[in-house]
Amino acid sequence: MNGVTLHGISARRRRTDKVMRASLFAATLIALVPLVLIIYYLLYKGLKAWSGSFFTTDPNGNFFGNPGGVRSAIFGTLEIVGLATLIAVPIGICVALYLTEYGKDGPFASVVRYFVDVMTGVPSIVFGLFIYIVLVISHAGGTGFAAWKGSLALSLLMLPIVIRSAEVVLLLVPDSLREAALALGAPRWRVVTRVVLPTATPGLVTGSLLAISRGMGETAPLLFTVSLAFGLTGNLNAQMNSLPLQIFTDITNPRSVIVTRAWGAALTLVALVLILNLVARAVSRRSRMA
Repeated sequence: MNGVTLHGISARRRRTDKVMRASLFAATLIALVPLVLIIYYLLYKGLKAWSGSFFTTDPNGNFFGNPGGVRSAIFGTLEIVGLATLIAVPIGICVALYLTEYGKDGPFASVVRYFVDVMTGVPSIVFGLFIYIVLVISHAGGTGFAAWKGSLALSLLMLPIVIRSAEVVLLLVPDSLREAALALGAPRWRVVTRVVLPTATPGLVTGSLLAISRGMGETAPLLFTVSLAFGLTGNLNAQMNSLPLQIFTDITNPRSVIVTRAWGAALTLVALVLILNLVARAVSRRSRMA
């Protein structure tokens, strides 16, 4: 009797496992359908705009002739997001180190976590308005709209993502590694720099990449802080072009050739994010092998 009962339970568990696996597979397919359609439509529309001149010329504002490419938008995006990364990633990792290695269960750490959670849910346009009110209207830095102010707005957007992801990754480092290093007489700062950070590097790179990808696609903060300049420039204290702004201005244009440029710029932005992902994966893999 017991054998029959156990056999029935085992058969029921197998049926339940098959049903759940099938449900999970179906849910995955349903979730992938919109993504595949978006990528297909983006390739279908965007590849029409890609050419040699598309990446080597700047928008020229020509309403009737050739409208130009997106060279200035690509370099502007890399400059603005690069500066935002230099601001947000080091600060975010340092805050995460304090939350995991020093403050951890302290009252101040709880306050920091609360404000990080609040910042995570703040719409991106709010960060742009904040910088606009504090820096742009007041002409801080000697000018109104400026690329570095857009970088500052994006860094505020990226900061909570870096902090949260870095904190999770640092908590995954086994305490036995910290205890072993401390038992050998190493000071806390050396344990952090020589043991904790190298162990968590792949996860820190991945978390930072998530923040960079989020910041790279944002338009609202740049509308209020950078404005738009079609020409190629490396001056971070002046207006600068970027891919999100280029897409935003082109997609509403009545000319079909400029709308096509918007699709090409959108595909370029996705390609940049993909390249960053591949580079980060390679760095993580090399760090893990080392």
